[in-house]
Amino acid sequence: MALAGRTAMRWARLRSPWPAAVPLRLPPCLPAGPVACERLYSSSGKEKLDMSMYPVESIRNFSIIAHVDHGKSTLADRLLEITGTIAKTDRNKQVLDKLQVERERGITVKAQSASLFYSHEGVNYLLNLIDTPGHVDFSYEVSRSLSACQGVILVVDANEGIQAQTVANFYLAFEAQLAIIPVINKIDLKNADPERAEKQIEKLFDIPIDECVRISAKQGTNVEKVLQKVIEKIPPPHCNTADPLKALVFDSTFDHYRGVIANIALFGGEIQKGHKIVSAHTKKRYEVNEVGILTPNEQPTHKLYAGQVGYLIAGMKEVTEAQIGDTLFLYKQPVEPLPGFKSAKPMVFAGMYPVDQTEYNNLKSALERLTLNDSSVTVHRDSSLALGAGWRLGFLGLLHMEVFNQRLEQEYNMSVILTAPTVPYKAILSSAKLIKEYGKAEITIINPAQFPDKLSVSEYLEPTVLGTIVTPHEYIGKIIALCQDRRAVQKDMLYIDEHRVMLKYLFPLNEIVVDFYDALKSLSSGYASFDYEDAGYQAADLIKMDILLNGNPVEELATIIHNDKAYATGKFLCERLKDAIPRQLFEIAIQAAIGKKIIARETLKAYRKNVVAKCYGGDITRRMKLLKRQAEGKKLMRKIGNVEVPRDAFIRVLKRQTDK
Repeated sequence: MALAGRTAMRWARLRSPWPAAVPLRLPPCLPAGPVACERLYSSSGKEKLDMSMYPVESIRNFSIIAHVDHGKSTLADRLLEITGTIAKTDRNKQVLDKLQVERERGITVKAQSASLFYSHEGVNYLLNLIDTPGHVDFSYEVSRSLSACQGVILVVDANEGIQAQTVANFYLAFEAQLAIIPVINKIDLKNADPERAEKQIEKLFDIPIDECVRISAKQGTNVEKVLQKVIEKIPPPHCNTADPLKALVFDSTFDHYRGVIANIALFGGEIQKGHKIVSAHTKKRYEVNEVGILTPNEQPTHKLYAGQVGYLIAGMKEVTEAQIGDTLFLYKQPVEPLPGFKSAKPMVFAGMYPVDQTEYNNLKSALERLTLNDSSVTVHRDSSLALGAGWRLGFLGLLHMEVFNQRLEQEYNMSVILTAPTVPYKAILSSAKLIKEYGKAEITIINPAQFPDKLSVSEYLEPTVLGTIVTPHEYIGKIIALCQDRRAVQKDMLYIDEHRVMLKYLFPLNEIVVDFYDALKSLSSGYASFDYEDAGYQAADLIKMDILLNGNPVEELATIIHNDKAYATGKFLCERLKDAIPRQLFEIAIQAAIGKKIIARETLKAYRKNVVAKCYGGDITRRMKLLKRQAEGKKLMRKIGNVEVPRDAFIRVLKRQTDK
């Protein structure tokens, strides 16, 4: 009986979350009762802010835009320090760059927002700041961020002056009709020339010199003046708290415990915990669990009001539920959806496969979560005989592809095979049978296996981009030669000042997608900058090049290229395959072919036994007989032997090689 009693007590102790001897005590600062528990355990114990103190008139939503490495994130750090959002320490470097890849590379990849509280002339202001990426591949992030803003700070490096991405970002803000505050950064550098930068801004953007603010974001010089300019020049948002709720989802992330966290900008009404909301895109209904602002960490609030920018958690469990550009509104109070965003246009495609096919489902889950966070990536199912089941992904550029791959490895511990990047081509069909099969006369080709035969096509089209190059004038000759080698057509040439030139070229996208940027940087000693925008399609002499091993085509190695580059590319691929394929007991012919015509060949010699080793002198006919018999054996083996290309050889050939 006593034993049974002891066992029952032990079970009770195991099942209870608190030890029997230790009663649950609340901190002395809080009263007892259910309200105290809710305050203690909801929202990680953070005190909720009252956002009703900030009417629409005292709100400013602005973004920081600039060329890569001109000091956007450093300026954002100083603004956070001045407003007291973060404590002043020496460790405040790239505070808003939260991803590991951003800190490693020293670039901003993901736009991050933070709410700042600032008092100016006795009035308390709420400043919502969005720090944006500077690289051309992430211009989609910039355009999304600008949709939640009424003004921008345009940062220009006093040392380098206006660069290609400065021009592109200025026009993004100009087209969105935003107020622009020009800021000359890095005036503390020895070679800084702020006067030259101001003249360039006046000449290119038609902004008067006296509107420019000279600062040093690193040392904090004059940064307070930037905040005052933001309040004076940028208008408050045009919206009203009395209107029905209308919230734009401009970004979202996935949390394993709380589901989808949506970043929202309110264009009307107010939102609080307990509200029933509906998504205009999916028509699904949710109950709001938490709302708040980012400072830059999550800070819960009682409510969010019109004109404010914050985050929302509403129990969205599926990654597809928080579509970027979606409009949220209150249940039974439908509104006209906001225009949202133009879907990003992928410029580069690459195949992605798991290293081990057993990891397929894990990789699929990781891809879904990462594409929620980076909606500019397009995903299509794909499969390959050599590499198994996988996906063909569309990216905005090569750096975008590398960063996406790095994030998969770091955030989801996934190692993948990424094939060589390709671009989307188009073909206008002339064959009635093919038109009926596809249901249209113009088809897009993202995989060389789908390339239609020349006899059934009236013309092929390749994508083009309008490239802008800003360079010191002493490198013009080399850069023009490089552009001509890449089949580019010059459209414009403008001297920004006596030292710098802006060139505009129409490039075939295929020519710049792999190594053009690296070649441009090495030719100009790192001084030239490059930016491009989509310029549609143009007719081109395209061909499909096959790789044959002993006369058998290898589907995975087929490529679409321009006729002028066929010989050089074919020779290069054959040489690389010769190094990658292991030798066999028979000779292997590695050939590049266009249709029936062979344009390049490499021969991988066979392993052979020294059959004449046993001949010590004697007649020559004996040696010849043994060698002839060996040659006949090799010939027979070549007829019946298949060349098995190992998986790692495919990976070495298909991966983009930086050393060649």
